[in-house]
Order: sequence, then C-alpha cells, then structure tokens
Amino acid sequence: MKKIELDIVALSHSVTQSHNYAVVLGELDGDRRLPIVIGGFEAQAIAVAMENMSPNRPLTHDLFKNTLDTFNVQLKEIIINNLLDGIFYAQLVCEMNGEIVKIDSRTSDAIAMSVRYGCPIYTFEFIMDAAGVHLDESESEKPLKSAKKVKGKSGSLSNYSLKALNKMLEDVLAEEDYEKAAKIRDEINKRSSE
Repeated sequence: MKKIELDIVALSHSVTQSHNYAVVLGELDGDRRLPIVIGGFEAQAIAVAMENMSPNRPLTHDLFKNTLDTFNVQLKEIIINNLLDGIFYAQLVCEMNGEIVKIDSRTSDAIAMSVRYGCPIYTFEFIMDAAGVHLDESESEKPLKSAKKVKGKSGSLSNYSLKALNKMLEDVLAEEDYEKAAKIRDEINKRSSE
C-alpha cells in the first residue's frame, strides 16, 4: 500500500467532544485534512514538544524517547495504519541493530513521539477516504511543525505587559501547566514579531 505523508496543521479544542482536543493532520501533497480527537494530556504532550519547552521533569513521552535513545533505538516514522469503529490505530516504526521493529501505539502518543524525533507521519488512502476532509480553497493553513505555533485563544493575555507574561510563563511551567504555557508563549511570540 502506498503511504501518504502528513504534517501537523492544527491543534485545537475539539468542536465535537468537550474536554478533548483535535489534532489536524494535512496531506503534504494534497488538500485533504485528517482530524483526530485526542485527550488533553496528549494535546499537552504534543504542544510542549512543538513549542520546544523544557519541563522541570521529563514528561512520559520524553522519558520514552530518552529510553529509546539510551538503547540506540531510532524512531524512523509513524504510520496511522488503521481505523476501526472511529478509532485510529498507529505504529512506531523503529530501527534497532539494523532491524526494523514496529510497535503498536495510540495515535496521539505516536504523534507526540514524531514531534520529538522530527520523523514523518504517514497514513494510507483507505483511512483518508474514510475520515479525511477536503480543505476549502479559501482556507490556507500552514503546517505547525514549521510554524512552531499552536492555535489557541490568547484573549485576556493581551492585557498583560511583556514582563508580566514572562513571569506568568515561569509560574505555569513550574506548575507543569503546559497548555497554558503554550498560550502565553504564543502571546509573547506574537508581540516579538510585531
């Protein structure tokens, strides 16, 4: 089966399921998007890696990466390889001692690992046919991996000074509230680029 390469386009609150998030993957060579509903902790793990944040203690995905690195296992790619009853399935494709090893994974965890390793994300045509949506021509999203930005409302953050935002960022990182930290970092970056 021919693999279709995807990139992370958006990470936002899920409109269909409250208290959940959606990671939207986009075809590199096409206009289809693959929205996947994920939990808050998984969204946080993806956002932390995309924002290059350094938590005080390693998150679970960082620990797993450190373990793989210690034992010289390289993550080559992830493949979203199945969709059954609305649930996506994925595999981590690793190389160990010259051999390819595939490890079953939740899709959200696989995506969090791909961000940490900078490895490609793939899926198959039958999954895009079943769950993919076409992007309207009026929409022009750019992949988040290159933009290093997570969509989120920063509304009330615009009322704070840059000094106050930096202090707030330190406080929420100390509390390990990475979702809020990502929003604060976005506001700081927005002001820096103005």
